[in-house]
Amino acid sequence: MAVRNKQVILKNYVTGGLPKESDMEVTEISIQLKVPEGIKDAILLKNLYLSCDPSMIDSMRKFETSYVPSFEPGSPLSGYGVAKVLDSTHPDYKKGDFIWGITGWEEYSLIKAPNQFFKIQHMDVPLTYYIGLLGMPGMTAYAGFYEVCSPKKGDYVYVSAASGAVGQLVGQFAKLLGCYVVGSAGSEEKVELLKNKFGFDAAFNYKEEPDLNAVLKRYFPEGIDIYFENVGGKMLDAVLLNMRIHGRIAACGMISQYNLDHPEGVHNLMHVVLKRVRIEGFVVTDFYHLYPQFLEMVIPQIKEGKITYVEDTAEGLEAAPAALIGLFTGRNVGKQLIVVSHDW
Repeated sequence: MAVRNKQVILKNYVTGGLPKESDMEVTEISIQLKVPEGIKDAILLKNLYLSCDPSMIDSMRKFETSYVPSFEPGSPLSGYGVAKVLDSTHPDYKKGDFIWGITGWEEYSLIKAPNQFFKIQHMDVPLTYYIGLLGMPGMTAYAGFYEVCSPKKGDYVYVSAASGAVGQLVGQFAKLLGCYVVGSAGSEEKVELLKNKFGFDAAFNYKEEPDLNAVLKRYFPEGIDIYFENVGGKMLDAVLLNMRIHGRIAACGMISQYNLDHPEGVHNLMHVVLKRVRIEGFVVTDFYHLYPQFLEMVIPQIKEGKITYVEDTAEGLEAAPAALIGLFTGRNVGKQLIVVSHDW
């Protein structure tokens, strides 16, 4: 049976600064709800929820080499999502399975090489969590904090972009370990969320602070042991002035630099030498082998109410372009996701 398949496609490669909603277009094609004859090891998915992630912006540009491949103009965007298997010729997946992984920004997706999908085993938590708390952002927070930062009880921890999909979890993991945690965000609403919902010891609105070095000294008079880096630029420069000896910086992302024609320089790198600071970049896919270990740790804490999560929901694929661009203007509060279908 052929049905309509609504898609969000990339019109043309983006050049220069921040992409615009008009660089994307919602279109429709038809699709058969069955894996075509002769295609082995494929799955046909009904997409339920899609994730808006900052790294998707990079894929809207033409890159010869990148750890995230470029999208193809005229084809759907792709990103993390939660989906239901409608048909399968793959031995690891059967009709009715719920899975999360990289899928198309469309109602239905034919995946011919489902190499990085995870079956959803725990259905007693919200399915949307599998593109947030129990998906890529959760694994990013877990790997970056526990594996890269080597935290210990009593550490002084600073998280930038702390109300986002990853930052809100890093702060909560740090508090569970017994650390002192401060986060920064871009509005008073988000600052209150960090303090009152996520349990940060303190938080500040970086947009209201003309001197980042001064505000960090105010909140960390003895210096920072761990910085979870999501921003880059002037924030990283200020943090380097305030790191403690043998401090650790997990470079997860640098959202302030993604859309600049000429990225900002970092001027205080000498402090890495003087304070013996370790800066380590990481990509979450390098740690996916730890996913069962992560679930074993986090599922009980969710059920016991020790970890909470905030989602920002946009309804329908028509809302997807604005939701994605909104990540870079501070429009979202918490994990931004798109609801494609409520019908399981």
